[in-house]
Formats: sequence, structure tokens, C-alpha cells
Amino acid sequence: QVQLVESGGGLVQAGDSLRLSCTASGRTVSPIGMGWFRQVPGKEREFVAAISSDGRRLSYSDSVKGRFTISSVNTLNTVVYLQMNSLNSDDTAVYFCAATLSQSRAPARTELLYDYWGQGTQVTVSS
Repeated sequence: QVQLVESGGGLVQAGDSLRLSCTASGRTVSPIGMGWFRQVPGKEREFVAAISSDGRRLSYSDSVKGRFTISSVNTLNTVVYLQMNSLNSDDTAVYFCAATLSQSRAPARTELLYDYWGQGTQVTVSS
């Protein structure tokens, strides 16, 4: 089992920056792939960013590319950040981090590829 805890959400103004953190604990003896997704009420959860288990490959959705950055602080990817810059109202959502035990070298962009999920953290951007 892997437990994920997100933090760093909040209320910001358009144009501001925010950094989300995701901390993984439990069965983390091997590197894990991590991803960020977001969801607004009434819509499906959508992919935001992902980092491969070896930390060498990153992937972003088109809507956040160039504004958001995913990073890891260690080789196991047990602490992962999502730096969000130039926020706008379309970024308002609940943000979830997710972990996959797959050792694929490709960052996972699909929900079904993830094994564990955090509870989510709310990000609200006021215009």
C-alpha cells in the first residue's frame, strides 16, 4: 500500500503562483511514477502532469504546458511538487496526486494506469 497526501492548495488571484506537494509513504522501496490530475464538479478528472519512475521523463497536458512544472526531490519520487505559475480561473479545481507502481519509463497520462490516489487539495483562482 502507498499513502499519498497532497498539500499547498488555496485561494489565489489570477496571475499568481502556487506550489502543490505530494508525499508518498508506505510501500515505497522502489521508484514510483507520479502524476497530477484535476477535477471540477460535473466534469471528468483530467490529466495535468506526470513524472516517470526514473524521474527522467516528464509529461504535461497542453493546457498547462509552459506554466506548470512537476518535479521530484528524490530518486524514489516520494515527494513530488507541482509548481503552478500564471494561474487563471480555468485552473480552479481539486488537484489529486497519484502513484503508479509500474516501472514503465513513460510518464503515465491515464487514470487507469495509477494504483493509488490522494484525497485531493482545492485550488481556487479568482479573476
